[in-house]
Amino acid sequence: MFGRERQWENGVPWADGFIAVDWGTTNRRGYLLAPDGSLVDETEDDRGILSVPAGGFPAAVEQLRRRLGDKPMMMAGMVGSNRGWVEAAYAPCPAGLDALAAGLAWPEEGRVAIVPGVAQQADDADVMRGEETQLLGAAAAGDVPADCLVCHPGTHNKWVRMQGGRIASFRTVMTGELFSLLRERSILADLLADAAVDDAGEGEAFDRGVAEGLRSDALLSDLFSVRARVLLGRLPRAEAGAYINGLLIGHDLRVGLRLAEGGDQVIVMGRPSLTALFARALRAAGRDARELDGERAFLHGARAIAERVA
Repeated sequence: MFGRERQWENGVPWADGFIAVDWGTTNRRGYLLAPDGSLVDETEDDRGILSVPAGGFPAAVEQLRRRLGDKPMMMAGMVGSNRGWVEAAYAPCPAGLDALAAGLAWPEEGRVAIVPGVAQQADDADVMRGEETQLLGAAAAGDVPADCLVCHPGTHNKWVRMQGGRIASFRTVMTGELFSLLRERSILADLLADAAVDDAGEGEAFDRGVAEGLRSDALLSDLFSVRARVLLGRLPRAEAGAYINGLLIGHDLRVGLRLAEGGDQVIVMGRPSLTALFARALRAAGRDARELDGERAFLHGARAIAERVA
C-alpha cells in the first residue's frame, strides 16, 4: 500500500507503518498498520474523549504507543472536536479525501494528525466527525458507488448522499441517543430495561414497530401509546422493547429516505449488529439494502488520507 519513498514531514518513513485511531466520545480503537496497509494489531477500550482529563491527551496517546508501537498516528472522530485534544476545523460539503487531507490538525507536528469533520452549512445545518473517514474510505476502495445513499447507524445516525465519491449532503437523526434516554429516564424505562438499541428482540414485534414508524408522523404520541397498549393488554410487555426499537428506527428511515433518489440501493455501513437491524428495517420499507463493515471502511479511509500527506 505504501511505497518506501513515502515519509512524514519530519522524515519518519512510511515504510515503518503507522497507527490509525478511531477516537470517539466513549470508546477508542487503535489499529497498527504495516507498510503495505495490512492490519498487524489492534486494541479497543473505553477511554473515549470524555474519560480523558484536562491536559491528559499526550499521556493517553503514549498509552496507545506502548500498546501498539512508537509510530506516527492518524486520528479521526471526536478527538478533533472542541471537547477533544486539538480542534480540527470542519471541511464544508461537498467534501472529499483531498479536503480532509488539507484540513488535518497536527497536535504533534509530523507525528500525529487529526482528520477534520465535515459540515453542512445550509439551512438544515449538520456536522459529522469520524463517519467521514469511513464514508470516503469506502468510496476510495470501491466498496460503495461514487453516487449512492449511505445509512450509518450509531448514537447519532447519519444518512449521507454521496456524489462523485464525495460527501454531498447528509442528515443526522438522534435515534440511538433517544433510545438511551428513554431507557434511562422516561416513563418507558421499565419496558426498555433489558432492551438494547442493536437488539431487535422478538422479530415480529420489531417489524410491527418499524411499520408503524414508517406510517406515522407522530413519534412522541406513538411512544406514549406503547405504554398504554401494555397497560390495556394490547401489547405483551415482553415485546414492548423490540416494538419501541422498531418504532424509532421506522421514524429514522422516514427522515433518511428523503435523500434517496429513484430506486437507490441503500448502503448500511457501521457495526455489524447495527447494520443488520437497519438493513432489516429498510427491506421492510421495500428498499434494497447492502451491509458494509465500518471498521474496514475506516482503515481504507485512514490509509487514503495518510497517502495524501506523505
